[in-house]
Amino acid sequence: MSKIINSRINGKSSRSGEVLAHKLAAEGITHKAVLSAIAQSPRHIFVPEILAHKAYDNTALPIGQGQTISQPYIVSRMSELILADGVPENVLEIGTGSGYQTSILAQLIPKVYSVERIQALQFQAKRRLRAMDLHNISMKHGDGWKGWKSKAPFQAIIVTAAPTSIPTDLLEQLAVGGKLIIPVGQETQVLKVITKIETADGFEYPEQQIEMVKFVPLVPGDLL
Repeated sequence: MSKIINSRINGKSSRSGEVLAHKLAAEGITHKAVLSAIAQSPRHIFVPEILAHKAYDNTALPIGQGQTISQPYIVSRMSELILADGVPENVLEIGTGSGYQTSILAQLIPKVYSVERIQALQFQAKRRLRAMDLHNISMKHGDGWKGWKSKAPFQAIIVTAAPTSIPTDLLEQLAVGGKLIIPVGQETQVLKVITKIETADGFEYPEQQIEMVKFVPLVPGDLL
């Protein structure tokens, strides 16, 4: 499988990624490192081959198992939000999916931890990320609602599916001063940035609402 992926990487001009980065800049993405990561990433290897011709459109696409690869604008916007106050030492991603958002994070942040509940998707993502020669990623098959307690605390957590309420385990695993980037809601979803602040009485979690979004649900449990 890795040989096939490498063939697909080498067979597609990097020009497509550069064009996508220009589109996103026109949509309001301003962080230069994020745009550079988008420009250098072969999004076509993260989608089914039959949809590869749409890979550099600014749109979400199905990847199987009822999941999607997020719209590039949303991938970029969430990455920008993580970097707004500087580069965190580590980040936890909930929902590896195809691995595309993971690949962007790995080009921006020293250490990436990623949890995926669907084992088949995790296996495919791992092969793609290895083919891209990204080795600062640790992956886990498990329940995203529970995070990755043994690797906490995390300076940033990004969630790529929408829960109806904010998982308390993720708040607990956030470092003081860290940010949780998460879409919340069911029919109506809002992308939020939640910061963990220590007070004399414990912790507070002020929220900033960013924009309306549409994600697949964050389903509890794991799946082989």
